[in-house]
Amino acid sequence: MAKVNEALVNEMFEAGAHVGYSKTRRHPSAREFVFDSRQKKDIIDLEKTTTQLETALGFLKELQGTDKQVLFVGTKAEARRLMREAAELIDMPFVTERWLGGTLTNAKEIRSRVDRLIMLQDQAEKGELVAATKKEKLMLEREIERLEKKFGGLKTMKKAPAALFVIDSKKEEIAVTEARQMNIPVIAIANTDCDVSIINYPIVANDTNVSSIALFTNKVADVLK
Repeated sequence: MAKVNEALVNEMFEAGAHVGYSKTRRHPSAREFVFDSRQKKDIIDLEKTTTQLETALGFLKELQGTDKQVLFVGTKAEARRLMREAAELIDMPFVTERWLGGTLTNAKEIRSRVDRLIMLQDQAEKGELVAATKKEKLMLEREIERLEKKFGGLKTMKKAPAALFVIDSKKEEIAVTEARQMNIPVIAIANTDCDVSIINYPIVANDTNVSSIALFTNKVADVLK
C-alpha cells in the first residue's frame, strides 16, 4: 500500500476539507469516501482525498508546458474570486458567473459572442467605437459590459479545453454534462452530496468552505504553471 502524504492530509484538515454534508444529503456514490458521521455531518476520509488529489494533479501535470488549456468553472459565491484569480494568474480560461448552456457543445456560437466582445473592446481602447450618436455609443459600452460579464473569461479559449476544473460538480451539473458529451475530462472538488461516479477525477472534499476551495484551487494552478 502506498504511503499516505500525512503533511497533505493535515493541510486539508486545517482548511476544513474534511467537513461533508449531513448523511441525509449524501449521494450513494460518495459513501466509500466518508470516514464517519458526527453531529449529523459526514466526515470525509482525507487519506482517500489525498490519493484522489495526487491522481488528478498527475493528470494535469501532463498538460504542463503544452498549449492545452484547462477551463476553470466555479460560479458559487465562495469560489468566484478564487477561481478567477487562479485562472488569470496562469492564463487559463474561466467561467465564474453563470454557465451558459452550449459553452462547450455550441462553441461556434459562443465564440462569435467572444469575438464581438474582443472587437468592441479593441475599438473602445483605441477610441474608435463606431457610433453615430452619444446614445448609440452608450448602448455599445453597455453591451461591452454585458458581454464581458458573460464571456470575458473565455477570451483566451481558442479551442475546446483539454479538461475542466470544477468546484462543486452538483452545482455545475450542466458544465459537467457538456464536458461528458464532448469527452472532455473533468476534475472536480465534490462534497458528499455530489455524484462522483460521473467525474473522471473526483476529489471528495468540502466545496463550500473558502479555505478548502483555496487550497485545491492553488494546488491545481501551481501544477499548471
